[in-house]
Amino acid sequence: MIGVRRFNTGICSHAVPLPVNSLFNSVVRPGGRRNAGLTLPPRRPIIEKTMKIRDVQSIIDRALAEDMPSGDVTTAAIVLPDRPAKAVLLAKENGILAGIEIFSRVFKTLDHKVIVKSRLRDGSPFRAGRILAELRGPAAVILKGERTALNIIQRLSGIATTTRSYVDAIAGTGVQILDTRKTTPGLRDLEKYAVRMGGGRNHRRDLSSMVLVKDNHLAVAGGVRQAVAAVRAAYGRKFRVEVEASAIAQALEADGAGADWIMLDNMTVSTMEKAVRLIGGRVKLEASGNINLRNVRRVAKTGVDYISVGKLTHSIHSIDLSLEIETRGE
Repeated sequence: MIGVRRFNTGICSHAVPLPVNSLFNSVVRPGGRRNAGLTLPPRRPIIEKTMKIRDVQSIIDRALAEDMPSGDVTTAAIVLPDRPAKAVLLAKENGILAGIEIFSRVFKTLDHKVIVKSRLRDGSPFRAGRILAELRGPAAVILKGERTALNIIQRLSGIATTTRSYVDAIAGTGVQILDTRKTTPGLRDLEKYAVRMGGGRNHRRDLSSMVLVKDNHLAVAGGVRQAVAAVRAAYGRKFRVEVEASAIAQALEADGAGADWIMLDNMTVSTMEKAVRLIGGRVKLEASGNINLRNVRRVAKTGVDYISVGKLTHSIHSIDLSLEIETRGE
């Protein structure tokens, strides 16, 4: 164990153990083993550098406090504290699962005696009607945590599902789908985790992790060469430098200035093809802007290395999941 988290529901306080081998320290990649006709994530974990237990637990704590600033007055009046219940997490539409351990942790934050048995791992596909998890514990606890847990897992599964649709659309091209920083404030690590569970790759996490010179930077700096020179003078080769280019001439200038990565922003397919012919292979090329499922494969076939899609996280369709609860006697 590495510590204990206490959450005050407004009625009582519970201590929750935080396991060392949590999913928040190691995650699995989508794809890999097959079981019962479904593609499941491989068991081999990778080191997760951006999501830490304390950060995820802080999100859960804030969400529960937001939903229960002074407890759950309805449940307190109707449900005896020690009344047992069982429930199932049911899929109402097809999707890709993301956030199952976070879903479980919501209930365990309220009462560590709640048992959550997941039937699928994150990154796994599911169909409408599939039971994704089973819960057993005090009915009052399940009722209190229901909305917060569903909000999180529905949102993350929606992101993973949308991401997988883009990944599938460009299958076989060798191009990777990237996310952006267009995330919900305070939920970036969770949402970027969901992108990975859908088979996508994370672009820079934040403004501190990579240099990305955008149009407004260029306007202030006076041009591409001036901006790249200023970055190299400040940091040398400490950071990769990406430059946003809206025209071929700008992309060529960025290549000549020593950029490592060039974003081809809002270019037509034919313009991107020309950029690939001129500078592809010397720098990484990323297509961005107005990307959708209708055109993403055409964009991938231009020969770019990456395609970034803002709508993975900024235009989310939460997957329809429900928690079906029933009481049981001793």
